[in-house]
Amino acid sequence: MIELAPSILSADFARLGSEIQAAVDGGATLLHVDVMDGHFVPNITLGPPVVASLRKVSRVPLDCHLMIQRPDDFIPAFAEAGADWISVHQEACVHLDRTLRLIASHGCKPGVVINPGTPVHTLDEILPLVHHGLVMSVNPGFGGQTFLHSSLKKMELLAKIRESRGLEFRIEVDGGVHHETVTDIVQAGAEILVAGSAIFEHGAPRENTRQLLESALDAATQSSRNLSPAVEANSPADARTRLTLS
Repeated sequence: MIELAPSILSADFARLGSEIQAAVDGGATLLHVDVMDGHFVPNITLGPPVVASLRKVSRVPLDCHLMIQRPDDFIPAFAEAGADWISVHQEACVHLDRTLRLIASHGCKPGVVINPGTPVHTLDEILPLVHHGLVMSVNPGFGGQTFLHSSLKKMELLAKIRESRGLEFRIEVDGGVHHETVTDIVQAGAEILVAGSAIFEHGAPRENTRQLLESALDAATQSSRNLSPAVEANSPADARTRLTLS
């Protein structure tokens, strides 16, 4: 299932409640909350009080992306504030297994994030623990950056690993998601699309959300159509036909 997660970092904070409601009205099914500490990434954004305020005005899940050092110290506060999903960076966690279990122990869905320079296989041991794996398609810290096409291979690899190991985690992408990149992103296997500038930067978040989600769903439909002949060609019935003819 394709879902669009508007990143509130790009919204107008003077009208945050109305802007996120407009995005939800346009089809967004969760809200992405970028938390930065000025140490792990070169920017400072927001903390649990903003999450608590969002929880009061929106019923959709809050997807809190912790771009911070020592995330274990802050996970309880974000959970108490109303976070539904909490993701942490592989690069920021000394004991990643423990951190993911801590998130789950607070009733939140645990996610893991990798930066552009981090290989997918650093996640091999913990993928069974996560609800979602987030691929950064820009270097974290600021919105409005150019999409890094090398991230597509990471999404494809995660999708292959998930299938080969029979896992159920979802694949999320954050950075440079807009109309020009969304088709490649969806066809690479991403299901949860974080978008900030494409939704909020030029006003009309309801319509921007609707149009971007429509483009993503069209890409998913096209990808499914392209896959169908390959699936049929490898079906048991087709295998029996080839055996009979041989």
